[in-house]
Amino acid sequence: MTALRTAAAALLLAVAGVAQAQLVVLSGRMGEKALLVVDGQPYTVAVGQTVAGVKLLRWEGDVAQVERAGRSYPMRVGETPVLLGVAPPRSAAREIVLTAGSGGHFTAAGSINGKQVRFMVDTGATLVSLGKDDAERLGLDLSNARRGTTQTANGPVPVWLVTLNTVRVGEVELSNVGAAVVPQAMPMVLLGNSFLSRMSMKREADVMRLELR
Repeated sequence: MTALRTAAAALLLAVAGVAQAQLVVLSGRMGEKALLVVDGQPYTVAVGQTVAGVKLLRWEGDVAQVERAGRSYPMRVGETPVLLGVAPPRSAAREIVLTAGSGGHFTAAGSINGKQVRFMVDTGATLVSLGKDDAERLGLDLSNARRGTTQTANGPVPVWLVTLNTVRVGEVELSNVGAAVVPQAMPMVLLGNSFLSRMSMKREADVMRLELR
């Protein structure tokens, strides 16, 4: 516990200039309660309980969802501390350059909420779209997500509608991006128009350029 407090204190010094932020670690389980360390102070917290302004919304296995000031954050036991109450920094980069693969598709490495994924550009998709298995790996909370349907070649498919904190492709990062989660696994995350509509698009032969509007 001493080492954990020391690490949290060191990280707090690094972000001392950020007003009203809280550094939170999901340290483990004590019975049915989660052990949260908030700004270096440990608390045992039950689902629905609020400590130091942080509310535990969900606690299953080693994955939790916490809320601060109306914004929710996924957490996992053993992961790095999460800084709550700070908008994710927006990348200074403005352009993404993609080259088509052998099948003519444009793919790119990137991340959702800081976790790595592989994207495929799909201008026909209204939203960024991913499979339920990816959503669980990313720590997305679907329990309170709105439900909807999407049309596929095989007919309508039920989906969960969520908002992603950040979507990063190459060096360009956008915040608050709408997404649809489908029940079946998908080989890649579809980069739909909830992301693409905030970019201008130019294509020359097998090169696509996306630039922030």
